[in-house]
Amino acid sequence: MKLLRSSVVLLGLIFAGARAASLVPFTSIPLSLADLFNNQATSLNGSGGNFDGLGSSYDVSLLPTGAWNYDGISYELPWGNNTSGSNDNIVTRNQVLALPEPTVLHEIHMLYAMDGNDVDTPMSFIFNFVDNSTEEVEMSAKAWWRWPEINVGVINTPYSFINQTSAKNSNATSIFQWSASVPSGSAVESIMLPSDTDPDSRLHIFAVSITPSTLSPDSATNAVLSVRRAQFSTRWEQVNETRPQAVQVTLANLLPISALSVNASINSPYTVEISGPTVSTVVPGIVRRLIPSDQVSVDVLVTTSGTSNATVTVKDEHGAVVGTSEGWLATPIPAEWTADPELLSTHETPTWYNQAKYGIFVHWGVYSVPAWAPEGTYAEWYNWDLHNPPNSSNPFYVHQLDTYGPDVVYDDFIANFTASKFNASSWLDIFDKAGAKYFVLVTKHHDGFALFDTENTTHRGSVYMGPQRDLLGELFDTAKQEKPWLHRGTYYSMPEWFNPDYAPYGFSEWPGGLARNVFHPSEFEPYTGHLNISDYLTDLQLPHMLTLAERYGTEIMWCDIGGPNRTPEFAAQFYNNAMAKGAQVTINNRCGAVPDFTTPEYQTLGAIQAQKWETNEGMDPFSYGLNSNTNASQYKNATTIIQTLVDVVSKNGNYLLDVGPTAEGEIIAPMTDNLLAAGEWLASSGACVYNTSYWFKGAQDSVNGTLRFLTTPETFCIVSLVEPSQTLSVNGQIPILPGDEVVYLGDPNNTSLSWSTEPNTGYLTVDIGDIPLNPVGGAEAWAFQVKYNTG
Repeated sequence: MKLLRSSVVLLGLIFAGARAASLVPFTSIPLSLADLFNNQATSLNGSGGNFDGLGSSYDVSLLPTGAWNYDGISYELPWGNNTSGSNDNIVTRNQVLALPEPTVLHEIHMLYAMDGNDVDTPMSFIFNFVDNSTEEVEMSAKAWWRWPEINVGVINTPYSFINQTSAKNSNATSIFQWSASVPSGSAVESIMLPSDTDPDSRLHIFAVSITPSTLSPDSATNAVLSVRRAQFSTRWEQVNETRPQAVQVTLANLLPISALSVNASINSPYTVEISGPTVSTVVPGIVRRLIPSDQVSVDVLVTTSGTSNATVTVKDEHGAVVGTSEGWLATPIPAEWTADPELLSTHETPTWYNQAKYGIFVHWGVYSVPAWAPEGTYAEWYNWDLHNPPNSSNPFYVHQLDTYGPDVVYDDFIANFTASKFNASSWLDIFDKAGAKYFVLVTKHHDGFALFDTENTTHRGSVYMGPQRDLLGELFDTAKQEKPWLHRGTYYSMPEWFNPDYAPYGFSEWPGGLARNVFHPSEFEPYTGHLNISDYLTDLQLPHMLTLAERYGTEIMWCDIGGPNRTPEFAAQFYNNAMAKGAQVTINNRCGAVPDFTTPEYQTLGAIQAQKWETNEGMDPFSYGLNSNTNASQYKNATTIIQTLVDVVSKNGNYLLDVGPTAEGEIIAPMTDNLLAAGEWLASSGACVYNTSYWFKGAQDSVNGTLRFLTTPETFCIVSLVEPSQTLSVNGQIPILPGDEVVYLGDPNNTSLSWSTEPNTGYLTVDIGDIPLNPVGGAEAWAFQVKYNTG
């Protein structure tokens, strides 16, 4: 995100006898934390630093110092050259951070990092208000380093010091930013920091900044707007014969929620334009609803011929200029991508991916032949788990011996991976009717068996063995012809467990080198289809990834495991090839470098994430590959699928749900039936999923946690995860104003429902009356849509 500090020109215009909304600067005030510092995270040459309790530290010489601005927010960084051993961060232990004076807040901002290596740890802050109320706000905190996956923060260094010495851990380390809405119209007095419940995974806070609400005399009657950010993205849209760049402009209404009224809100089409020496607007952004204490983001489509400062102009519904915000750094989409990681790090998920929300994952390979694992274990890891350990204490060892005998090795299953019933059209019909907007096929798992034409890199794959078919080619070609609206993705495992050529790069559970025979340990098992190559990365991994991109035209490179790679070189070619074809593509965080989005596994995060993310999990509660040991009743039903999808989308995520076909290529009935049932719900209520955005003020009702909120430019969605009785009650002020219509999307008659807001609190009550609330497709989720009346 490339931003400069903005300045604002106030115009104070009068139109038709009513004072227009004003535009003011977006400010942030750093808070002093020195009295609470209790840990030293940084050091010079490792001496004295002990960030994680194990003697590790950031290299302070690689960090910015002093006053520092990111995403338009000002911070005071607490470290200098740190040769004196001074503390520079808070390890949170329920300390109370008191504000210098009680202040009504619009937003709070922090620089933080977790020690340990956990993924997205939930942390709760308690805000204490002068009216004696409290509110809990949850953060999903990221670890300072992840390997082999990638976490990218707002401050990044290539290594850390270890053992309080100059010795280095060469894994990249990061510091992250978190910003969140403050959910009250009352003044904040203090903030209780999270507890230190896990000594191996602690939250460290380096800096805090606050953005106050505006409390001007006019605040009760006139919206006070501010440009929160103007981000020149790498996304573009096709407009006639041109491809204008998308600039995400976020507009804030800085009035406190207590000022909620029609006059204090934007309730008519305001336009947002961008201009500058190298920038001109092609399609303006339109803001139709913005209540006090809220923020709304819109895309402005522009042509950008070079780097310069740009000006954001906001106009009211009559075309009168409300104000301008200057000094935003305009950067064009690169004309050519190179392998420079700094350049590649600017790449983002495409608009189509952000809007799609829901995809189908497919784990299908040789592991689909044994199709077995104990409960709680991945069936697709059969080959690794069979060998570790190779004795009777291992349930895989016992199953293999009892089922196949001592003379069958994993590669003997290749002949039984027949794909004899695989029908690409049938699969795609299921994906489409399930409501998915994209799919990702496992093209090569850790066993090294590929489902695409690997040509002269290896013949360990479906084209040369087993089915002797290009299964990826069949699926992609059919999708292009029959379901062109379904976007196509490929999973690719970067390492291979037992490939002899991976041994020079091996690590952890991916050591490379031939496996020893489980039952005859003096013998090595074959790596069937292996061809002689010189280097795994150069002669196999990189060519495979380029083949998936250029020959098959994948739109999502969904890598797994990471580790040694040539991903920057691949990414540059991937992006340039896509650009030449008029496509927009994306890379996840498991390719070992330059990710567009993160991929937690079997995990839904507790809070909104600013960075795009995608959770992935199987229909099976424990496995991605088909597991015959799982009872059909254990598969995710329509309720679980839809509730998970809505929850994830409300927090800026996508949901990638996996199916595991049989070795013959069938998606079994229990999986198919549940997918199609969820698809029925999406067919009626998908307007509250697809093309939505998370709501700035929160993903859910903080009182009972059973409501999820999503927005579009013209609607606000409330999805209840429990069946309402006669009424739907929202314990919070949402962007609904007189004249708006509320409908239940599961009602085929689209009946307009009566609604009211409580005078003192502004809380919403919707009268459902006798509208039938039978779960659509059996999915227990009820979507109510507020349709804005903006004239």
